[in-house]
Amino acid sequence: MKILKYINIKSAFAFIALISLFVNNLFAQAATTAVATVIDAEEKNAYVPKMVTYYLLLFLLVCIVIALIGKILSVYDLTKKVQGAKEGFSWDKFNGFLFLAFLVVGLYGTYWSYTVQGAQILPESASEHGVKIDEMFNLTLIITTIVFVITHILLFVFSFQYSYSTKKKAYFLPHNNTLEKYWTVIPAIVLTILVLMGFFTWRDITNISPDGIRNAIHVEVTGHQFAWEVRYGGKDNLNGRKNYKLIGGLGGLNSLGLDLSDKKNYDDLTVTEIVLPVNKSVRFNLGSKDVLHSFYMPHFRAQMNCVPGMSTSFQFTPRLTTADMRDKVNDPNFNYYLLCAKICGGSHFNMKFAVKIVSQKEYDKWIVAQKPLVTAAMLKSYQEGLAKKETTVATNKIALNN
Repeated sequence: MKILKYINIKSAFAFIALISLFVNNLFAQAATTAVATVIDAEEKNAYVPKMVTYYLLLFLLVCIVIALIGKILSVYDLTKKVQGAKEGFSWDKFNGFLFLAFLVVGLYGTYWSYTVQGAQILPESASEHGVKIDEMFNLTLIITTIVFVITHILLFVFSFQYSYSTKKKAYFLPHNNTLEKYWTVIPAIVLTILVLMGFFTWRDITNISPDGIRNAIHVEVTGHQFAWEVRYGGKDNLNGRKNYKLIGGLGGLNSLGLDLSDKKNYDDLTVTEIVLPVNKSVRFNLGSKDVLHSFYMPHFRAQMNCVPGMSTSFQFTPRLTTADMRDKVNDPNFNYYLLCAKICGGSHFNMKFAVKIVSQKEYDKWIVAQKPLVTAAMLKSYQEGLAKKETTVATNKIALNN
């Protein structure tokens, strides 16, 4: 038990940190491979617990190996001292080399993240404004990566180069105005430029002229637990008025709460997928019937909250058809989708709506085949309600006169 006092706790922790990073990289690689290869949901759900258990046991095994190595080094250190050596095992040099090893493993992990996980990011933007967003993202990524690599190389190499030695005398530098100016002013300028680029890009995306709004295709998207309801503006390209108090009316047929006193509702179209012409601006008018949802079309770099009780909107221009994107990603089964980016309940994952970008000719053919949202049954129920209301008013007038 006396040998335990010679165990260097800092070195043990450094070992554990190094091996932990290595194990995390292995875990990430295995997880990526597992998700890519396991297609069936039930098989994946059965595989994940086994995978976690395997790597947990592997981690515990690594910790035991580290402890054994620490014991061996401590025995070696004790033996050298018993033999009369002035210095036993050089823990300072050992810790310095651990810093270098940690740097190499960490840089490899960064490289792996870029090459393996980086290949899993979204393909190029399918919308015009998304190209600017991707440019800003790439610029920020390049700058932060350069800073990350340089600072970590300096940090770990300095820790190795200037590890403790009885032959060295530390020089303490408590303050340097010149250095502080550089590492304060330069990041401030870079961050200011990035923030201003983001501000002006977002302003260009959201500040649409009245003519731009009027000439865009108008599509209304309403979220609810757990689906999307989509309607097109019809021949007049205008969505009719709604009233949340009317939701569920007309014998349960009025799921959107359409106000049928507004004639603009009569030519609105109901669809089972969103189809849009390429290079034509489209304006999505968004809302929610219950809780907060989020209109999210990742390939178009479009996201906006759907808020109960108020209307929000997002407008963009598609630049790549579905066929074009299939060629670019080399996947004949690729499709665009509208998703919900807010965890809105237990079946949040089911909020998926197909989106297709086609040529103008294909769009014109598709739009004429869509059915009106206001059905004959809804009109009949509405007219019966009006007649009943008129009868009630007339009865009340007679009663008042008598």
